[in-house]
Amino acid sequence: MGRRMAFYKASTLGFLVAVAGAVGGCSDHRISISEFLQLQQQMRAHGKPVLSQEAAEASAAMLDRQLGPYRVGPSDVLSVTLTGGDSSVVRPPIQARVDSRGEIELPVVGAIRVANMVLEDVEDAIRAAYVPDVLRDVAIYVELLSPDTSNVLVVGSVTSPGLVPLRRTDRNMLYAIVGAGGVSDLASGIATLRRIRRPGEEVTLDLRDPVQLNAALALDPLEEGDIVYVQAARPNTIFVGGLVNRPAPQSYPQGTELTILQALAAAGGVRTDVIPREGTLIRRLPDGSDVHVKLDLDRLASARDPNIVLIPGDILWVPETLETKIQDFINRNIFLRAGVTATYSVTGIEFMNRRQLQLSRFGGGTLEDSFDPFGFLTRGSALQGLSARP
Repeated sequence: MGRRMAFYKASTLGFLVAVAGAVGGCSDHRISISEFLQLQQQMRAHGKPVLSQEAAEASAAMLDRQLGPYRVGPSDVLSVTLTGGDSSVVRPPIQARVDSRGEIELPVVGAIRVANMVLEDVEDAIRAAYVPDVLRDVAIYVELLSPDTSNVLVVGSVTSPGLVPLRRTDRNMLYAIVGAGGVSDLASGIATLRRIRRPGEEVTLDLRDPVQLNAALALDPLEEGDIVYVQAARPNTIFVGGLVNRPAPQSYPQGTELTILQALAAAGGVRTDVIPREGTLIRRLPDGSDVHVKLDLDRLASARDPNIVLIPGDILWVPETLETKIQDFINRNIFLRAGVTATYSVTGIEFMNRRQLQLSRFGGGTLEDSFDPFGFLTRGSALQGLSARP
């Protein structure tokens, strides 16, 4: 009897699975892993701008100017100390403001042009004005007493958001963010500049990209009241669902890399009451469209297919197929025994193999007691046997 039940169950399941395979292979909108990897490579190649030789040299020169020593300019206040000549005379420091022409006024020598000079060059210019016409020898020390500043508002994912004063040569997005304490742990590295005097002008750049960082430094200097907004990174969350034991979003710290198999393992693995053979990776592309990638779980587990690294926002789905639906239906609802169909709430295999469960569920007895308590089927079979005798 047990062999007959196993035969009926296996033959019926095999037939339904064959139908599932035939119907399930009709159409599929998903792309393969190899096509997905080619798409990624094309997107990376397309997204990396290449600088010409002249542009690279101009960019390097611009960076030297932007990130080099401070250069004085209009509205800066300098402290100039002259030492030398008559040692009995003590000369207090002289405060001089750089005017709109880029000049400072000093006693005796008058106007000295200092615009766009580093402090060492300012000292040389002052020395040239005094020696030897006014003084035979002099030591000069120049200090930036009060630089001209503009206040810009830095908000978003920075350590200390608020107004940041920027010196004349530091009025760019990079110095503004550094002045706000730098980016926070939740920052994406993407910053947006909004001009208060030019509301329609808005620039968004990824400061992690050297080319875009150069572009940020090459922008017109920031002005009083301009706003820099540092965008937060998307939460590092992977969504895992379908035929897994613990379907749920999985969140990880920024920078954590997670592969497909790791995400499945974190979801408790795939269900074992059915046999899922495939998965789907859904990824949002930069243009806003979604790409669906077909995954062969057996090939992934055996390392015959690459174990792709997931990115925040990815959806990893182990879908139901006709095959798994049939398996689930048989496990949950159908139990074949000698041509008799019964409905129960445990899997067929479990019910067949766990006699104690049978006894506890039906108050003792056997399967025959449960499904044929009055012996009608048994007696009918016996009667048929008797009638068949000569």
